[in-house]
Amino acid sequence: MKKKLDILYEDKNLLIVNKRANVLTVGTLKEKEHTLYYEASAYVKKQYPKNKVFIINRLDKETSGIVVFAKNIETKKLYQDNWNNYALVREYLAIVCGVVPNKKGSLKSYLAENKRLEVYKTSDKYGKLAITNYEVLGKNKSYTLLKINILTGRKNQIRYQLSDFGYKIVGDKKYKALKNPINRLGLHASLLKLKIKNQDVIITSKIPKEFKLMFAKEIEDYGKNSKSNC
Repeated sequence: MKKKLDILYEDKNLLIVNKRANVLTVGTLKEKEHTLYYEASAYVKKQYPKNKVFIINRLDKETSGIVVFAKNIETKKLYQDNWNNYALVREYLAIVCGVVPNKKGSLKSYLAENKRLEVYKTSDKYGKLAITNYEVLGKNKSYTLLKINILTGRKNQIRYQLSDFGYKIVGDKKYKALKNPINRLGLHASLLKLKIKNQDVIITSKIPKEFKLMFAKEIEDYGKNSKSNC
């Protein structure tokens, strides 16, 4: 049975949806149909067969949360060319292995990609600046729930920087996390403050139930406070 597209916002120019974990945002040479793009495209074509969608932002296959599509090439170009000016807040929730000691912090590094498409840390001469701010929302003896705000949008930015920091995201096989208590990657794009028609619109997505199993009260408090904090 096909999953119904989880639409968070829609107008004549934009379609913003909630991506499930372990679904590709866009197709690859091996997989073209089982993707969020295919689902979004099928949705708009039901309204009118010649309708199209264009991807504006992407999430890794394992990550869930907010993805933005444009319904025309002009909107795609506008947002992609000015993403840092239009995406005012990009907020994630992450569950990491270990107990993060500081309440808040900022991770800054220059990241690049090698020929094997692996991200690595380098100097400002060869890499692009990546800035990830974090805040501890809750912790227990083995894990920490973090609220993440990214000021840049580099490939694997959050996953790489948290791993380099010493706190791997649970279930992150790519960065060799040894624990996976929620049976998925513990990363979710939870909130986006986006400039739409000269207004600042806050888009939120439902927090995955797996996160609530580990940090129920913290997730509830986050949901209550997320809009007011923006």
